[in-house]
Amino acid sequence: METKYIIAAVVAVIAIVGIGVFALGGGGSTQHAPNELVACVAAHGEEPEFGFDPMHGWGYHDSGTEPLIQSTLLKRDKDNNFVNDLATDYNISDDLKTYTVNIRNDVKFSDNSSLTAKDVAFSYNKAKELGEGADLSSMNEAKAEGDTKVVFELNKSDSTFVNKLTDVGIVPEANYNADTYGKNPIGSGPYKLAQWDKGQQFILEKNPNYYGKEPYFDKITNLFLDPDAAFAAVKNGDVDIAEVQLSYANETVPGYHMEYFDSIDVRGISLPTQKAEGKLSEDNVTIGNNVTGDPAIREALNIGIDRQKLLDGAFNGYGNVSYTGVAGQLPWAFESSFKDNQVDQAKAVLASAGWNDTNGDGIVEKDGQPAAFSVYYNAKATERQAIAVAVAEQAKEIGINITPVGGSWDDIDPNIYSQGVVWGFGSADPFEIEHQYDSRVACVGYDNSEGLNDSAVDTLIDSAMGQDLNSSYATWSQAAQKAVSNYPYLWIGTVDYTYFVSDSLDISNGTHLIYPHGGDIWGNIYDWTRINATSNSTAK
Repeated sequence: METKYIIAAVVAVIAIVGIGVFALGGGGSTQHAPNELVACVAAHGEEPEFGFDPMHGWGYHDSGTEPLIQSTLLKRDKDNNFVNDLATDYNISDDLKTYTVNIRNDVKFSDNSSLTAKDVAFSYNKAKELGEGADLSSMNEAKAEGDTKVVFELNKSDSTFVNKLTDVGIVPEANYNADTYGKNPIGSGPYKLAQWDKGQQFILEKNPNYYGKEPYFDKITNLFLDPDAAFAAVKNGDVDIAEVQLSYANETVPGYHMEYFDSIDVRGISLPTQKAEGKLSEDNVTIGNNVTGDPAIREALNIGIDRQKLLDGAFNGYGNVSYTGVAGQLPWAFESSFKDNQVDQAKAVLASAGWNDTNGDGIVEKDGQPAAFSVYYNAKATERQAIAVAVAEQAKEIGINITPVGGSWDDIDPNIYSQGVVWGFGSADPFEIEHQYDSRVACVGYDNSEGLNDSAVDTLIDSAMGQDLNSSYATWSQAAQKAVSNYPYLWIGTVDYTYFVSDSLDISNGTHLIYPHGGDIWGNIYDWTRINATSNSTAK
């Protein structure tokens, strides 16, 4: 198996060298020949299905949060504060229904056309129309007023909308085509697309029109490698930086060092809260489960599972236990009201609710119904598989039979409202609480897949939406606490992001951004450099 991955990595790098990109991985020399382009080679992420089009999610769920090719209105800094990108300032109305953003007047796209407020309004309206990236459901319309002012009119008070000003890469209205833009994107970000070899790599070059801090690297090549091939590329010295699975995090490779970062990216298993009563979703997907629909089952799992033991195995120790699904770095985090690894207490909860092992097979039953259900996971994600298997093993100790089922999302989707699913969440936008728990979006797409129906949670969400963002965090925390008290999830923990980094590469740890679900390797690309490098010129 490993030989196949090494061949794949070598073939990819041969292709890179053949087009003139120079990888200096594996602790390579920091000296550069005259006129040599300063390049960086990475192995990170999956190939974007629709190319590099923010209207189809690029720069949101395809690349983390830094789209590289396009600009956004706002960005986040290392302390998770909002900072201007295209925006020069913004104003929020007292009723939180109108957001007015003023933008720079000196920005050009990579084709030398000027970026104006019309392009911003167009991008947001198109993103809402397609609905494949940021959640713009509270936005009625974005309107341009002159060349440098954009007004966002909302259909309800929304204290979280400022987060959406970081989420949408801006495209040019004049020549945007949804069918072709992703292959030949025009943007105003620090880089422009030089080449995309589908199934293999994309190559970026510096955008000479970029208005912001000039990045050190002239070219970036990103390889699309599976996890084993990425590690093989590291061992061969073919890349400067590679994201690797947690199972490799304790390996050592000459010329490389390991960098790992805490994240807000949390894993948990949804537990359907409704009974199976023949209900179907709007997409005709079955809702409910007669086992997990009993609160005692959900409580027993939450207090009976040993999360730290699970993380030590599934995450190789790189992660932090989570009982709540809200990472501790977030301002609406809260302490859990229960402890885990309480096996005897979990058994007592089940027994008091009528779940008993009457036939001696080790699995409890109630009214003839064994305490058994399935937990689905994305088979491409090894840590999700490890979670499902480890939870199944531990659940047997308290008398619950869980069957792990791996597959694609096409396999998982028909079961997301009736069986457990291993999910990943992690956003710096508190509106994620609404997606997870609001009964008004229950069993719609991937929202509230556990079908939680708690009016008190809904009321708290509405209250938070109508408050100033900073003051709303306490209310978001209350909403999450109330939801968690129903045990709709078996939250496990947050994952660390682990990278092998060439000893010749400085990824500026002091300025790296908070890592959301999917990570954000490129978030501080402006600060990356070569060790001992003193010039940003292409003539070395």
